[in-house]
Amino acid sequence: MGALKTGLSNLFSRRSLWRLTKLLIIFAIPMGISLLIGKIYQNWDDDPERGAIAIENGAFGENYSTPIYLDQGWSANDSLWYYNTTQGSALMPYDFFIALEQSDSTEPFRANSLIDKYRYLPQKPTFFNPDGLPVGFVKESYQGNDYIGFTCAACHTGQVNYKGTAIRIDGGPAMADMVGFLTDLQKSLDIALANSEKNQRFVAKVLELNNTYSNADEVQTDLQRWARKIRLYNNINASKVEYGYARLDAFGRIYNRVLEHVINRNQVRDVLLGATKSEDDDTNLLTPVQVDKVLEDISETIIGDLQFAKIIDRLMSTKEGYPALSLAVMNERIKPLLFNEPNAPVSYPFLWDIVQSDYVQWNGLASNAGVGPLGRNTGEVIGVFGILDWTAHKRGWSLPALVTGQKSKSYQIDFTSSIDLVNLSRLESHLASLTSPVWPTQKADSPQQEIAKAIFDKLPEWQIDGTKVRRGRALYAEYCESCHEVIDRTDHDRIVVASMLNIDVAGTDRAMAENSVNYTGFSGNFKNTYQTESVGGLVIKDRAPVVQILTAATMGEVTTAPDPDKWWPRRALDWLYMLAHSFFDNEIKASVKSGNYQPDTTASPYQSLLSYKARSLNGIWATAPYLHNGSVPSIYDLLLPVKRDGDPADGLYRPTEFEVGSREFDPRKVGLRTEGYDGFTFKADKRGDFNIGHEYGTIHAPAVNGEKPEPLTDEERWDLVEYIKTL
Repeated sequence: MGALKTGLSNLFSRRSLWRLTKLLIIFAIPMGISLLIGKIYQNWDDDPERGAIAIENGAFGENYSTPIYLDQGWSANDSLWYYNTTQGSALMPYDFFIALEQSDSTEPFRANSLIDKYRYLPQKPTFFNPDGLPVGFVKESYQGNDYIGFTCAACHTGQVNYKGTAIRIDGGPAMADMVGFLTDLQKSLDIALANSEKNQRFVAKVLELNNTYSNADEVQTDLQRWARKIRLYNNINASKVEYGYARLDAFGRIYNRVLEHVINRNQVRDVLLGATKSEDDDTNLLTPVQVDKVLEDISETIIGDLQFAKIIDRLMSTKEGYPALSLAVMNERIKPLLFNEPNAPVSYPFLWDIVQSDYVQWNGLASNAGVGPLGRNTGEVIGVFGILDWTAHKRGWSLPALVTGQKSKSYQIDFTSSIDLVNLSRLESHLASLTSPVWPTQKADSPQQEIAKAIFDKLPEWQIDGTKVRRGRALYAEYCESCHEVIDRTDHDRIVVASMLNIDVAGTDRAMAENSVNYTGFSGNFKNTYQTESVGGLVIKDRAPVVQILTAATMGEVTTAPDPDKWWPRRALDWLYMLAHSFFDNEIKASVKSGNYQPDTTASPYQSLLSYKARSLNGIWATAPYLHNGSVPSIYDLLLPVKRDGDPADGLYRPTEFEVGSREFDPRKVGLRTEGYDGFTFKADKRGDFNIGHEYGTIHAPAVNGEKPEPLTDEERWDLVEYIKTL
C-alpha cells in the first residue's frame, strides 16, 4: 500500500504532470494535423454524379439512367465519403474479390450485372473508390493485409426508379439480398477450389495483382481457409424463414457471431457430450473419445472462426476416430445447442435522424446517450465480418477486463480486432447532417432538388394535391400523430423521441422482439461476471441471454485502444479522442423510454424490449416495404386491415402475397412494384413474416378510452397517403 501511495504521489507531482502534459502535446500536435489533413482529404472526392452509373439490361428488366439526388443536406463529397469510409469489416481478402469468377461463367463475381441482381448499387471509379466497387463495398487494411469489407452504406443506401429515372436515397434502406449474395459467394469460392481450370485462372489473377500473395501455395491455402469461413457463416445462419430482398435478421447474425467467438472449450465439450440422436432417442450422439478427439488442441478459453471451422470439419470427417456426422445431423442435433436460428428478418432501418434519436433499433434496444452509438456500431461491425482476433491471456490489469468484470478471472479476453472505432465515431458525426429526402416535386434549397423537380414536375402522377393534403393533415393528427410526431427535418436541435409500443398492443409480428429477449447462448469467460442494467446488477450465467453477452463483448471492444496497426501513442490518443468525442459531442442524454410498454423489472430485466418503436415519418415515402419486417408493400396497403374470419369477402385488405426486389416506384400508393416480374415472392404466412397489427383507422382498430374509433373511408385513406408524401 505504501508503494502504491508513493507511486501515485510521484505520478501526480507537478513535475510529472508537466512532463505528461508535454508528452500529450507532442503526440496531440501530429494527431491534430492528421485530423485536419483527413478533413481536407475527405473533400477531395467530389464527383458530381457521386460515382453513380446508369444500368442497362438490369435485374427484373429495369434499366435506369445515372441516378439523381434529392436535397438531404449532403454534398457530393459527403455522400462519397460515407460510401467509402471503412469501419473494420473484412469479408474476404481483397485480391480474392477482384479475381473471383462467378460460379457458372468466367464473368467476374464483382460484375455489375451480379451486383445489380442482388440489388446492391454499382459505381464507377472515383478518388476514394479507384476500383469502382459498389456502394458500401470498400478496401479494408488490417495487420498488413487488404480485405473487401462492407461500410454502413451497403445496407443503408436506397434507390427508387420511375420509368428509367433513378433517385438515390442516402441513408435509405437497401433493397439488398445479402443472403443470396453470400450464398452465391460461397458457391463461387467452392467451385474455384474444385474446378481445376477455374482454380488456375483464379490463382493466376491473384498473383498478377502482385499485392498480398507471392506464390500459388499461399493463394491455395487462403482460398481453402476463406471458403471454409464463409461456408461456416452461411451454415450457422441458415434459417427456415426466407429473407428475400430488403430484409435481414442482423441481430440474429450478430448474436451468433458473438457466441462463436465467446464460447470456450469446456462448454463445447459439454454440448457435444449431451447431444442425442433424435428427439425420440436420447442415446448419446457422440462418445467421450470422439468428443476429445474433435477438441484436440482447441483453445481452452476462446475459440473463434478458424478453430470453430476446425471443430465442424472434424465432426463431419470420415477419418478414423472422428464421428462422420452428416450435414443434416449437424444442423438438426448440434447447431441448435450452440446457436439460435436468425429467423426474424427486418427491414434495413433508414438513418436520417438517427443521431438525434433517443433510442434506436426496431425494439428500442440501444440508448443513444453517451457512448451508446459507439457500442451499437461496434456490434454492427461484428455482424458484418469484423475480424475478431480475440485471444486469452493470464490475469493482469487492463481496462477491458475491468469494465467487463474479468479482473479476477484466471484468464482474460484481449479484444484485438479490425473494428475501426475512430471511423465509427466519425461516421456517426457525419450522419448528424443527413436529412430525410423530400418528395421530388417539393421545393428545397439545393441544386440537386431543383434537377429532380424539373424532371418530376412534368409527370402528373407525381403532383401533390393540396386539398387532399389539408384533409390528410387533420386525419394524421387524429389517427397517427400521438405516436408519429411531426418534426422539422432541418432543425439542428431536434430530438426524435421513440414512442415504444408493447407488442401485445401493436399486434405486429413478434419474432424480432421476442428473439432479442429470449435467445440465449454460452457466455464463455463472461460467466459469473456482473452487468449493470436499469433494474440493478445481473450475474451472467453459464448460459445467458445473448443480449448480455453482446453487451459485454461490445464494452470490451469499445474500451480497447483501436487500430493495432498504429503506433501505441497514436492508438492511445485515438482512443481518448474517440471516447471524449462520444461523451461531449453527443447531444442525447440518458432518458426514460417514452410510450406504452411493459417496464423492466428485477424478474424480467429485458421486458421493455418486447416492444416496437414508432418514430417520426419524415421521408417515409422512400422506405418501402413497410412495418418492421417489410411485410406490407405500400403506405396505402398499410392503412388497410388484415382479413380475418368473418370479414366481408368484398372488402379491401392487405395483400398476403407480393413480389419484392423491384425498385420501380408507385407514386400513387407510395410503395414499390409488387407484381409482373420474377422477384422474391413474399408470403405473410408464418412467424417472422406476418403482416398483422398496426391496424389503426381500420375496422380492426383497437378501442381508445373504451370507444371504438370510426374506420377511415377509402377517400380518407387516399387523403392520408397524400399528406404522408409531404413529410
